[in-house]
Amino acid sequence: MKSRSFEKLRVYQLAEELADAIWVIVRSWDRLASDTIGKQIIRSVDSVGANIAEGYGRGSYPDNRRFVRIARGSLYETRH
Repeated sequence: MKSRSFEKLRVYQLAEELADAIWVIVRSWDRLASDTIGKQIIRSVDSVGANIAEGYGRGSYPDNRRFVRIARGSLYETRH
């Protein structure tokens, strides 16, 4: 894999921007909403960037592809 850092990947940067925005939104919700759906959406959106980073760090294309697919699933969960 390329030697550049995953933090320079545009897709990773977008995932982090989305996660930051979701955190701000959820913090403005009332307690019931933030304790239920809020915690779940935060977990799913944080998982997007984390899986991109982990896949990149695995060092092989098959592993990276697997983790990118997991990240995509987390993104779809967040969107839902």
